[in-house]
Amino acid sequence: MTDRPPPTRVLFVCMGNICRSPLAEAIFRHRAATRGVAERFLVDSAGTGDWHVGEAPDERVQHVAARNGVWLDSAARQVKRGDFKRFDHIFCMDEDNREALLEMGAPAGKVRLLLECDPRAPMVEVPDPYFGGEDGFDLVWRLVDSACDAVLDELLDEHPSGGTKRT
Repeated sequence: MTDRPPPTRVLFVCMGNICRSPLAEAIFRHRAATRGVAERFLVDSAGTGDWHVGEAPDERVQHVAARNGVWLDSAARQVKRGDFKRFDHIFCMDEDNREALLEMGAPAGKVRLLLECDPRAPMVEVPDPYFGGEDGFDLVWRLVDSACDAVLDELLDEHPSGGTKRT
């Protein structure tokens, strides 16, 4: 029996949890698995709104992910206040969702914009592709893929032996 520290818990948040945040969840898991560190993370996604609860990710985001070798298998859920204690890091896709979480009582130190973590990001927010065409989903893929790589680097540097200390 190994004495492993508890996993680092990461939550990705967007508005409806059917486009951007499930994509980030899947990409982060894929990157962690590719690097052989998947067991060091508990990863989930959620939305600030409740109108898509229980639904699969949008077909367009599923297609862009599949073209890039990543599979989405989550079902949309809404953020709960308990998530603020359960997760160590909460990454939002845009400022509106960050503000919604802070208004719900999320600790400001846990909530960040995803693209703030990526020095290569050409913008601060991941745009919502829902009402646009395929090109919007391709842009979201590029932004989220690069940012998830940067987040994984950061978390591995922060916790080189795995997990986070729990008090």
